[in-house]
Amino acid sequence: MNTNTWQYADPEMALRGREVIHTLTTAGHEAYWVGGCVRDELLGRAIHDMDLTTSAEPEEVLALFPHVIPTGIQHGTVTVMQDGHAFEVTTFRTESGYTDHRRPTEVSFVKDIREDLMRRDFTMNAIAMAEHGERVDPFGGEADLRAALVRCVGRAEERFEEDGLRMLRCIRFASVFRFRVAYNTWKGMIRRREGLRYIAMERVRIELEKMLAGPDPLRGLEMLGRSGLLDCTKVPVPWEQCDAQALQEIVQLPAELRWGLLLMSCRLSFEAADELLKAWTFSNAARLRLVHLLEWETELISHAAAIAGNSVLSDSDCINDEALRRSWIQLLIKLGKDTASDWLELYKTLPSSFRGLPPSVEMHVQKIAELANSWTQQAVVVRIKDLNITGNELVQAMNRPGGPWLGQLMEQLLQAVACGDIPNETETLLQEVKRVMSSE
Repeated sequence: MNTNTWQYADPEMALRGREVIHTLTTAGHEAYWVGGCVRDELLGRAIHDMDLTTSAEPEEVLALFPHVIPTGIQHGTVTVMQDGHAFEVTTFRTESGYTDHRRPTEVSFVKDIREDLMRRDFTMNAIAMAEHGERVDPFGGEADLRAALVRCVGRAEERFEEDGLRMLRCIRFASVFRFRVAYNTWKGMIRRREGLRYIAMERVRIELEKMLAGPDPLRGLEMLGRSGLLDCTKVPVPWEQCDAQALQEIVQLPAELRWGLLLMSCRLSFEAADELLKAWTFSNAARLRLVHLLEWETELISHAAAIAGNSVLSDSDCINDEALRRSWIQLLIKLGKDTASDWLELYKTLPSSFRGLPPSVEMHVQKIAELANSWTQQAVVVRIKDLNITGNELVQAMNRPGGPWLGQLMEQLLQAVACGDIPNETETLLQEVKRVMSSE
């Protein structure tokens, strides 16, 4: 048995996959690896999972293996568990009646692998590989991979009409693999782009996340702009107002922060970004991370402008480091250390011209970025719960009922401790409270 078919897959997974195929063929069925795993092997990309296709019907697959999960049995798909590895095994099928522009309403099982490959989206995903490496490639997928081309199987308009999400997949593949889109495929996409209105934003977001996380997101963004696809999604995207200059260094950022740069380059307020991210079905954690980042940017610029405005001279020797430090610590208390480090990462990639600030304000922002890390390290405490005193202790010490005064006082204490004005010691904190209250 030739075991060298797979160079880019985990050898254990490839071996288990071969066992599944071998079991099916020994029982008189046809069986192949298909789709993304074959494509990625031919491209020399790491393979994370393997899909199989077979002439056996789901019930026949269930009968041949001890551990099978009927994941999508009505559409012909079951998951075969083989020594801890999961393989989606789908019966050769044709599809029809895409009433929701996304999923077929009717599935018919067929006995010819070519008929099955005909329903797939792009030629590079319509290549099947048999147990010993022989390939079935009726639509020239290998030639298109060599030519670095994304091309639809059959008529592009039909493929995009069946499932509108394929248009975004087309651009995602072109962006991540640095491929071109075949002329007729591009033309079909422009003609069918309105079909994206039927696609759930969650599906759209997932495609864009994969594209943005890839090695060349700018290429994808440029193609999205040129194709006009994002004007056709359920929730429009204000990409057209994005400042391309701001995105030049986007690949330097981790994937999650690339969204932050994108939102910032569109000059969205953090409130507008919040609405957009909700509509785009981002998780609460991801949404808040990005919204806090934009909020930090807005507040920091206004602090820097106020401090610069108070400086007597715009001479660089006159930058008030202490005022900047205190405003940074204020932000740390409000939005947290994680947001601080996100902002610093983003700051490194944004060209200073992007903000269009007066030189004296820009100088103050630069100064903040230079000293921020040491300021953050010096701020031992940035959360009320880390103070060595509780609200209850204060109420008892002051012998007065709780009320708004309590929250305000705790905040004052936190600011003082975070800035290093007083140590975080219960006795000192109590003295400070008494001092403040008596002076009031």
